[in-house]
Amino acid sequence: MVGIAGSFPVVRSWHALPVPEVLDALDVPPHRGLSAAEAAQRLAATGANTLPDAARRSRVAILAAQFANVMVGVLFGAAILSGFVGELADTIAIIAILLMNALLGYLQESRAENEIAALRAMAAPQVRVHRDGVTLRIPAEGVVTGDLIKIEAGDVVAADLRLIASAQLRVAEAALTGESEPVAKDPAVVAEQAVLGDRRSMLYRGTTVVQGRGTGVVVATGPRTELGRIAGMIESVTPSPTPLQRRLAAFTGRLSIVVLAIAAVVLVIGLLQGEALGLMLLTSVSLAVAAIPEALPAVVTVALAFGARRAAARQALVRNLPAVETLGSVTYICTDKTGTLTENHMRMRTLRLADALDVDHPTSSAVPELLGVALAISNDVESARTGWQGDPTEIAFVERALERGWDRRVLAPEWPRVAEVSFTSERARMTTWHRHQDRVIAFMKGAPERVLSCCVPSPARANELDQARDIASQLASQGMRVLVFASREVESVPPASGLAAAEVGFGLLAVVGLQDPPRAGAREAVAECRAAGIRVVMVTGDHPETAEAIARELGIVDGVHARVTPAEKVALVAALQARGECVAMTGDGVNDAPALKRADIGVAMGRGGTDVARQASDLILLDDHFETIVGAVHEGRRIYDNIRKFVRYALTGNSAEIWTLLLAPFLGLPIPLLPIHLLWVNLVTDGLPGIALTVEPGERTLMSRPPRRPAEHMYARGLWQHSLAIGMLMGAATLATQAYALTRGWHWQSMTFTVLAFLQLGYLLAIRSEIDGFYRGFFRNRALLGAVLVTVLLQCAVLYVPVLNRVFGTQPLSVGELSFCFAVSSVGFVAAEVEKAIRRWREPPDIADARGAAARVEIQ
Repeated sequence: MVGIAGSFPVVRSWHALPVPEVLDALDVPPHRGLSAAEAAQRLAATGANTLPDAARRSRVAILAAQFANVMVGVLFGAAILSGFVGELADTIAIIAILLMNALLGYLQESRAENEIAALRAMAAPQVRVHRDGVTLRIPAEGVVTGDLIKIEAGDVVAADLRLIASAQLRVAEAALTGESEPVAKDPAVVAEQAVLGDRRSMLYRGTTVVQGRGTGVVVATGPRTELGRIAGMIESVTPSPTPLQRRLAAFTGRLSIVVLAIAAVVLVIGLLQGEALGLMLLTSVSLAVAAIPEALPAVVTVALAFGARRAAARQALVRNLPAVETLGSVTYICTDKTGTLTENHMRMRTLRLADALDVDHPTSSAVPELLGVALAISNDVESARTGWQGDPTEIAFVERALERGWDRRVLAPEWPRVAEVSFTSERARMTTWHRHQDRVIAFMKGAPERVLSCCVPSPARANELDQARDIASQLASQGMRVLVFASREVESVPPASGLAAAEVGFGLLAVVGLQDPPRAGAREAVAECRAAGIRVVMVTGDHPETAEAIARELGIVDGVHARVTPAEKVALVAALQARGECVAMTGDGVNDAPALKRADIGVAMGRGGTDVARQASDLILLDDHFETIVGAVHEGRRIYDNIRKFVRYALTGNSAEIWTLLLAPFLGLPIPLLPIHLLWVNLVTDGLPGIALTVEPGERTLMSRPPRRPAEHMYARGLWQHSLAIGMLMGAATLATQAYALTRGWHWQSMTFTVLAFLQLGYLLAIRSEIDGFYRGFFRNRALLGAVLVTVLLQCAVLYVPVLNRVFGTQPLSVGELSFCFAVSSVGFVAAEVEKAIRRWREPPDIADARGAAARVEIQ
């Protein structure tokens, strides 16, 4: 248990050592503290009392990250190949799209990094240290092992301390252990095997003193503290690729192989048909370039950037662009309790008299006078400009008394405290004596058994104390913290030596239940998650009874994990991921940070959260509301839907181009299109219309359907079959146009070129929704309608502007020829609408809506 490394002790069970042994092991004079020279020597040996800052990415690193994916690499290769065969215009277009993609991603992620820097707060910038027999205020970073630190209410603990003296000391440790209630602290030895939350003789860096005062000796600083150890765990956790990144990588790899194979087939067939090698080589390369949706990175980035902006409007700050889509894949939300699902503010939930009357109910009579006074003044709460300051439990009493008309600021001068026996963990009660006019009244509050043992029943109710015990047991079973209030009128103030002996003969006032209540809207948010097929699991370091009570109140039925350590949280996330689940982890404390980083998406609190948690997260809730996650899930699902719609649109259009070029030789038709035609169609149809598709509103059934599985690929749910079939139909319409125009002596190549472009635009208008007909909400995405109109005008410019005729080898079409092109171009639109009608007939959308409604009703 005791070991020395160099001239300083290594980490060991300080909580289990008596105070004299601790001071001897650290070589600290108990009355003078360290000398300035000794402190300087130790500081040089161990380093400053600081944690390593999470490395903030440089601007260059953020920009470079935008190019680190497979699709971008393939497109760079396509750009180089296009330039090699002489198509510089396409090279420029591809590079321009890639640069726009990088710029959008860079701007969003830089903004998120700046927000994080603004949220960072300095913890305990100065401390009171006792050196050379004098108490000094020094920067927290200058604290060393062996320093004697004085603490009081309101202080943030700057290092790990072993208490050597304390008075009514209570510390809030929720940020480190997840424990929602402040913990009483004293110097008494604790069992060596005690877990972190039960080490009452220790104070840990990053926790907050809420009541009392004390002195402790520093036993660990900087990265050697418990907080530093957890921060070190974060560095060892490797974040997983997001579902979107995995899907895009798989999609790109498969598509590249298929496209290269098809381009080779087209080259061979053309050469067998007697076409020139140069023309066929250029055609094959152009087909390969056209078949790869080079706008996909731009579309994905624009979709994520717009989604991140909308999420920010919903109070969710996205640190990593793909994270906003990842929530759309989430199947599990592992959420912390304290400060996430609850308010992290202790409140009185019930107040009962011994006859089981709930005097705290809104319809009940007023609180009896003595009870109201006891709530208001029998405590050590102080009034501050920012509210009440003191122990959260006592603040809850004062707040409830004020709500019922008993103002501590008015009553305290009228009921001056003349004596007290302070609360200790051994006594588990507090008694104060107050003088009021010509009377002396004693008020007692504390744990039920400790207070009831000092009480006598009233003459009218012999079983009063038994009833109080039953009420206390009932409230405790509901996960509440239970205290009992009692009072006694005495003739005079007992002498100081007899105060403890005077704690007898008290009369029962009330049984009080307190709890950190759920946040407003949290229950509804949990219900909506369940309706969306997302399982919500509570993972907390708090007591099991308390956690289960809150879980029941919120409608969480999928499980509660209580008294969980940071390492166990990481293990839980990893286990779920190993089962193929997509896991979101929410939290606000240092103890949550490793799991936040390990999860598919880490969601931290922006207001009440710690800086360590925010740095480890992908998404930050600026309002700290759990229900904000639901809005982010909606955005994530909508974004993925729109990206998938673009993939469907691009694959179907590219499939039509491939079928057109592949089948023409077998039908005895000449090569339908020039290489520049393919590149143009690909550029104008995938460009503005594709990007405009990213702002398409969500489907009606967006939040009433189960989440997609993390392993689902982009081709899932019939997408590739649909793309091949509709693409073949569109290719057939294009070849039919070519054949018919040849028989009529029309401008067949210009018509084939135009039909292929317009077919894709018509198809785009139909796939804006996978469920509803085009007539439902037709004007809800005006950006897309405008993009389609601009694309039509650009295609007409290629046909009717003389200089463009020469560049593209086109001829102006007559009114009849152009009308024919528009008529044939409706084939893709009609086919997609018929397919949706069949789908609606098989399973109407209202069924999905009803399923979601049923899931919501289920937990009401």
